[in-house]
Amino acid sequence: QVQLVESGGGLVQAGGSLTLSCAASGRTFNNNAMGWFRQAPGTEREFVVAVRGSGTTYYANSVKGRFTISRDNAKNTVYLQMNSLKPEDTAVYYCAATVRAYGVVSAYYTATSYDYWGQGTQVTVSS
Repeated sequence: QVQLVESGGGLVQAGGSLTLSCAASGRTFNNNAMGWFRQAPGTEREFVVAVRGSGTTYYANSVKGRFTISRDNAKNTVYLQMNSLKPEDTAVYYCAATVRAYGVVSAYYTATSYDYWGQGTQVTVSS
């Protein structure tokens, strides 16, 4: 059974930093894309960042330059380093993984392209 387990969420002041982790079990995703999405109350789940098996990364414009995704294939884990956090970053952050490969980049920005999801971790940024 495949599981993605996020950790590292919490409460932080604006301008602060947090690092989220997502540990996968049940299969390896070393050659597959993993990513992070987030959802604030009353909004749609939105793309944050993804990293393909090749190491290619994609970032939402709203987090570019502030967030960094990385992966440790030996640990089957992906990380999200979040710096210069803003109150509008407040949301539940979800880790996602896909076993499929896509020929169009836009697929990696789309939630329905991902096959597995974590339970989410809350990030709250106070002003």
